[in-house]
Amino acid sequence: MMRALCSYFVSLLAMGALASQSAAAAALHAPSSVQAGQAFVIQTEGSGEGTFYLLGPGSAIKRSVQLGSDVSIASDEVATAGRYQAIICAANDCTHTAFDVVSGPPARVSFFLHPSRVPVSTPNVIDGTAFVFDRYYNPVLNPAKVDFQIAPVSGAPFSRVDESDRGVAWMRMGSSGKEGPLRVTVEIGSAKEPRVIQQVAAEACQLRVKATPGKRGVIFATDPVRDCSGNPLPDGTIVSFTKIDASGMTTVDTPIKKGIALTELPVKGTARVTVACGVVLGNELSVAGNR
Repeated sequence: MMRALCSYFVSLLAMGALASQSAAAAALHAPSSVQAGQAFVIQTEGSGEGTFYLLGPGSAIKRSVQLGSDVSIASDEVATAGRYQAIICAANDCTHTAFDVVSGPPARVSFFLHPSRVPVSTPNVIDGTAFVFDRYYNPVLNPAKVDFQIAPVSGAPFSRVDESDRGVAWMRMGSSGKEGPLRVTVEIGSAKEPRVIQQVAAEACQLRVKATPGKRGVIFATDPVRDCSGNPLPDGTIVSFTKIDASGMTTVDTPIKKGIALTELPVKGTARVTVACGVVLGNELSVAGNR
């Protein structure tokens, strides 16, 4: 009986020793965080062979290792930022540790400029949004200075500086007073990303019409149609002529050609004629018909 009890306790001690050795064999140590794309080592303890696993948002790795030696992690194996799990298994026992891979310094930028066309002399109409990344396209969450370089059609270039928040920098501005391409380039370090939007003429300003006799009635023609900054409205913009005379009301929509809009209308007796372009009204004429 005593011999049986001794054998039982010896077995328990042996099992505890084996469990202790197994746990020790599976122990591993990794840094709490590493920079994306930075090679490093994970330390292991014990002796004999084991199987190492590395699981992350951008990779899954399995390899045989010698316990007690360092496991080398290559730079491309931790290129994606996020939470990683390192696991080592030996003697039917596994243990693991976790560490973070954080983004590196700013090295790339993505830039959106909205909209593609804007009217001139309009406040707060242009939005620029920049997204900051490291060389592996991980968002850089730490604040970084982002420079928006603006080159208008006329006048000296200027810049706007914003500090990114969680990888995003933003700016808003008004359009300049002259039509043409507006170039905006976002810069962070050596990374640059240019965008161009087109500034077009705004609403017509001081719209005026004049009348001259024609072969079949009266010819109504506008002065050159421009916005309030002096930019000509593009050909194809519609101008509406409205005539009210003894025969009733007639409206004719005419596109601008070579900067002006004109039409010929028959006039019965005396007529009142007005002109409009979009929401802008021009002057009113009173004319007498020639037939």
